[in-house]
Formats: sequence, structure tokens, C-alpha cells
Amino acid sequence: MKLFAKILQVGLATEDLRRAASEPAAAGGPEGLDERGLARQVDRRARRVLGRAVAIRQVDAGSCNGCEIEIGGLTGPVYDLEQFGFHFVASPRHADLLLVTGPVTRNMVVPLRKTWEAVPAPRLVVAVGDCAHDCGVFAGSYAVAGRVQDIIPVDAVVPGCPPAPADILRGILAVLGRGGEARP
Repeated sequence: MKLFAKILQVGLATEDLRRAASEPAAAGGPEGLDERGLARQVDRRARRVLGRAVAIRQVDAGSCNGCEIEIGGLTGPVYDLEQFGFHFVASPRHADLLLVTGPVTRNMVVPLRKTWEAVPAPRLVVAVGDCAHDCGVFAGSYAVAGRVQDIIPVDAVVPGCPPAPADILRGILAVLGRGGEARP
């Protein structure tokens, strides 16, 4: 029911972002940034830290696909992250960052660990959604092995069920801000 309530609360995006970007920034963003300003800031920080655009590998470790829909929204016409240098890649060997969703199911423990090992250093990981952080509604299930941070090291957690695309961007920004420094 939370998902339906959120859909009713957010509504549909029908206004041109170019026009919206020229208006005052939306409240609630870091440093008063709107979504496009946030994406530009993430792009600048990625180029400073990595020297190039960000390659992202998304891993569904056992989620309900609510977070995947929001991640897919990042590549749609509203956010259009491709223009800011973000690319989703099929191989973890080409990735700079892992976006992991859902609680880790028993059959995904080994594939998730192998995916993490295949990512080149500094191996940045963002756990997306409440289920990735604390198993959410799947906690206690016989099929769940545990939280993402129980299986691989996590650099940032994006809370929400599901989190908004802007919140996912803020999580990526937080990880790139540390630039591969030691995990807390």
C-alpha cells in the first residue's frame, strides 16, 4: 500500500524540466538543488574523482522491483542521466559503482559477492531501498540470507520504499564525495 500512496502523492511529471530548471530550486535538495542541478553536481564530482563518467551496474538481489522502477526512471526523459555521463553497464568489470536493491536472497549470495569482486577498485556500493538496508517486509523469510551490508561492504544506503530517483542521485553523490576513501 505504501507504493500506491506514494504514486498518488508524487503524481505525474508533465512539466518541461528545462523550464523548471530556470525557476527557483525545489526545497529539500542538498544545497537547494533541483534534480538537474543535482545530476550536474554528481557528474562534476564523478569526473573529479574518477576522471570520467560513471559506469553503474545495477544488481537485483531479491527485491520486489519497486526500486528498479525508480532506477529506471533515472534513464527516462525526466532525469535523462545519459546526458550527464551516467551509463548502466552489463558487466561488473566495466562498472565504477554497484546499485544493489532488495534483501539478499540465499541464491544471490554467491553471485552478489562475485559481482562485487569483479568490480575494479575502489568498488563503490550503494544499497537502494529499505529492503537492501534492513530486509524490509522480507525480514525473517526462509529465502533471505540478510542485508546487503552483511554480504558485501556498503558505502551508502538510500532509504525509502521505494526511494525517489532524486534520493538515489543523492546516494550516488554521497559515495562519490568520499571517492573511495575508507568505509565507516
